[in-house]
Amino acid sequence: MRKLILTIIAAALLLSSCSECEKTNEKAMNSTMEDLLTRRSVRSYTDEVPPMEVIEEICKAGTYAPTGMNRQAPIIIAVTNREVRDRLSKLNAGVFGNDTDPFYGAPVVLVVLADTTAALTWKEDGSLVMGNLLNAAHAKGLGSCWIHRAKEVFETEEGKAILRGLGIDDSKYVGIGNCILGYVKGDYPTARPRKDNYVYWVK
Repeated sequence: MRKLILTIIAAALLLSSCSECEKTNEKAMNSTMEDLLTRRSVRSYTDEVPPMEVIEEICKAGTYAPTGMNRQAPIIIAVTNREVRDRLSKLNAGVFGNDTDPFYGAPVVLVVLADTTAALTWKEDGSLVMGNLLNAAHAKGLGSCWIHRAKEVFETEEGKAILRGLGIDDSKYVGIGNCILGYVKGDYPTARPRKDNYVYWVK
């Protein structure tokens, strides 16, 4: 009898535990969907640099993006140094002959490049890393935005010198994009309506 009672108690505890796990998983999934649906491109930032551990977590999320045949062609250059950040901003603005800050004041720049010799899907792989970085930044309460011209910047001699200084083979890696991030200055942008016929169903 005692053994039966203990078995019933154990089963009840197991069912309770499973129920709690399901609730936790559902909450996590809802949170993920909410992040995906509410992330916007931010173009106004404060000067405050987010904590290093938060930036590291965002970078980690980037490294878990899917890549062709798991070749992991992309790399991330995480720039928190103000001097280097400003140097990249100047190079980026120079691509289109401007002298404004294309990083919109964001204090952190995560540059994604990809090894063109690692996989045929290097462009797609790098783009997926960018997507992960943008979404992870939003999940961590930061603003972010994809800034183009990473390719052009790292085709310049100064850009190549930056790569070589980091021990990166400038003949193999091509810039994919710059993920700028930081704390949002002002109101967070709202979503524009989605276009008609965005999804075509084949049932």
